[in-house]
Amino acid sequence: MAYKGELTSLEAAEALAADSNAVIIDVRTDAEWSYVGIPSIENLFLVSWIYFPTGAQNVSFVEQVRDNGIEEDQTLYMICRSGVRSASAAALLTAAGYENCYNISDGFEGDKDANGHRSTVNGWKQAGLPWQQG
Repeated sequence: MAYKGELTSLEAAEALAADSNAVIIDVRTDAEWSYVGIPSIENLFLVSWIYFPTGAQNVSFVEQVRDNGIEEDQTLYMICRSGVRSASAAALLTAAGYENCYNISDGFEGDKDANGHRSTVNGWKQAGLPWQQG
């Protein structure tokens, strides 16, 4: 792990509420934002880690984060569906000079339950945190 740490969605929401300068970066695809939803909070930025439908890596990811005016000393919380892409994004931003990158380990939809469904075990939506359809 090359970034500051891991937090659950509940821990990240509490940390975001306590620090008005902190931001959350949702690294999912535009299709996920539109059809699954997004966190409904201030200081939310949408920057895809990969592109839909090809799955191609967004080689301009760091540049797009910078273009949003996000400073290297701000605290950044990365979120994706289940915490995998966001961990990679946090590591890349850390390597690019961002000092306070955290991964939201349970993601927006969380882990699958015994029936293969998400948003029932953990994650932003399951925790009852604010969200909206994209």
